This record gives sequence, structure tokens and C-alpha cells, in this order.
Amino acid sequence: MKDTLRYLAGIAGPSGYGSKSTAEQVTQCSSFSSTSQLTAIITGATSGIGAETARVLAKRGVRIVMPARDMKKAAQVKEAIQRESPEAEIIVCEIDLSSLASVQSFCNHFLALRLPLNILINNAGVFSKNLEFSEDKVELTFATNYLGHYFLTETLYNGTRAYAQSKLANILHAKEVSRQLQGRNARVTINAVHPGIVKTAIIRAHKGFITDSLFFMASKLLKTTSQGASTTCYVALSSQTEGKSGKFYADCNETNCSSLANDELEAQKLWTRTRNLINKQLSKLST
Repeated sequence: MKDTLRYLAGIAGPSGYGSKSTAEQVTQCSSFSSTSQLTAIITGATSGIGAETARVLAKRGVRIVMPARDMKKAAQVKEAIQRESPEAEIIVCEIDLSSLASVQSFCNHFLALRLPLNILINNAGVFSKNLEFSEDKVELTFATNYLGHYFLTETLYNGTRAYAQSKLANILHAKEVSRQLQGRNARVTINAVHPGIVKTAIIRAHKGFITDSLFFMASKLLKTTSQGASTTCYVALSSQTEGKSGKFYADCNETNCSSLANDELEAQKLWTRTRNLINKQLSKLST
């Protein structure tokens, strides 16, 4: 109850920010000079929270790499960002996160650019009403929201050396990769964020009288896109999160997640099984 009241009132937490903070507000202290050498890959940046995250980080001087399935939409977002921030460097590349072959192709392309990878924001997500499968014969939501991001993360971090179930898997993956990176004394941090409830493309894809009515009545409780992007931008650029890894953030503050999401054994089992699944799929592609 206390947390709900804090959320509704927008009361700031220890970080100085809360549920009503916007992405621009939480990154105001990030100067252009301190972020101009950073490169960020942001999936799902063609709309909603991802597009707002890309806009704000570009405004703060971060080089943006935008992997996208809809290249026309990505070009429009790039153009809009550069109208606001003419100096912004934005690289658009094609990717289909539900396809391991496409993810691998994107990773090869990015690594060939020989750019640093300072920030990886796995934001893209789908929520399918029907039972659908990817080209790899994997359930589409799981393939896009988790499996594609797992493979993207593993491939890029190795190369640079450095909804309910799919989101739980994302948190477990973040914690397990963080544990492995810390074990190798790697200077890489990985954290999970919860943006809050925002009316994004996932919700718009399920339009209907009941859905629209519920969201109309609850509109005062929902976050704007900029408020939804604030936690992502905060974790990406704030000095308060520097060196912190394997954590979970909501409303721009470190918070607790479920006991299952904190289960280290489950995280290790999930990582191993996912790696085996991907290796099996990749062996099929190479034959």
C-alpha cells in the first residue's frame, strides 16, 4: 500500500527521482562532454519508450545504434531526432529479434563498425494474442522478448570482450550474466528495469472497447512515454548507478523483485538451457 501511494503521488526515492520524473529530467546532469564518446544500442527504438530513450540519449550526446525490423519507421525516428539534435549520430541497422540468423547478422555488422559498446538497452518487446512461432519454431513472444535479446547480449559482450515469463527470464538473465561478468572482473554492468505501466505499441496492438475503456478510466495512473523512459535513461547515464550490477530498478530507484527473480540457481539453469537451445538452433542454420 505504501509503495502504491508513493507511486501515485510521484514521491521521490533515494535517487531524488520518482514515478513522475521524465527521461529528460533524470539526465539533465549528464553533460555533452561526458557522454559524447558513448555508444548505445537500443532495441525497439522505433516507437514508445525506446524512441523516447533514443531521443533523450542522443540529446545528451550519446551515439545511437538503432536495430530495427521496420527500416522505414526507423528512418523516420532518426530524422525526427536529428531535427531536434542536428549533431546526433544515429546508425540504423536491420534486425528481427525473433530470428537468430538475423540477430547474428546484426551483431556481425555492428562488430565490423569497430565501435565501442558502452550501453546496451534491450527494450523491444511483443505481446501476441495468438499462438505464433518464429522462423526458428520458437513461440514468438519468448523468441523476441527473451531469446533474441539473450543471443544479442551474449554475442555483443563476447565480441567486444567485455510478458510475465519472458520478462522474468530477462531479469534472471541479467542477474546471471552480471554474476559471470563479476567473476571475470569485467568492467561491465548489467541491470534490469521496470518502466511502469505506459500506453505503448504493445497496448495499442490490442485495441478494443474494453481495453480502450479501461485505459481511459486509468489514464491518470499511467505514465507518459517520457516518464516510462526515465528509468532506462537514469540507469544508462546516472553516476549513482555506476558500478552497480545485477540490480532491478523501478521509478529510477533500486528496488526489490520477486523471490523467484532472485533465485540464483534458477538463473543459472535458465542461462544453461537457453545456451543449449541457441546452440541447437545455430547448428541447424549451419547445416
